[in-house]
Amino acid sequence: MITVLDASAAMEIVLQRKNAAKLSEYITVAEWVTAPALFIPEVVNTIWKYQKFADLPFLACEKALDHALALPDDFISEQDLYREVFKLSCILNHPSYDIFYLVTARRNNATLVTLDRKLVQLAIKCNVAVCQL
Repeated sequence: MITVLDASAAMEIVLQRKNAAKLSEYITVAEWVTAPALFIPEVVNTIWKYQKFADLPFLACEKALDHALALPDDFISEQDLYREVFKLSCILNHPSYDIFYLVTARRNNATLVTLDRKLVQLAIKCNVAVCQL
């Protein structure tokens, strides 16, 4: 099984929230875990918010970053995806950030792992498998 991991699911794992164990198990059994390279700035920005607004200590933030960025086996360049993402974003009337994950999953016949409910609905609409918690 190939899995596309999005930033929301990665943060759930890294911050050990409610669904962390289930999500960790799901990606552990995957043969290959990938994400669009956009995953990196999304994760960095999310961790920055925890440092800035939730007073998560700097060293804990760095460890969280390392953990999150180690979850995918590799990253797919946005340059390889942007035209298809743009078109699908226009068709679905949805922000491109999320569609990068959707297109990555669709191109690889992968299961999308996300906690974003709107993205789950779009994936289902596009016949992309999603991890259901």
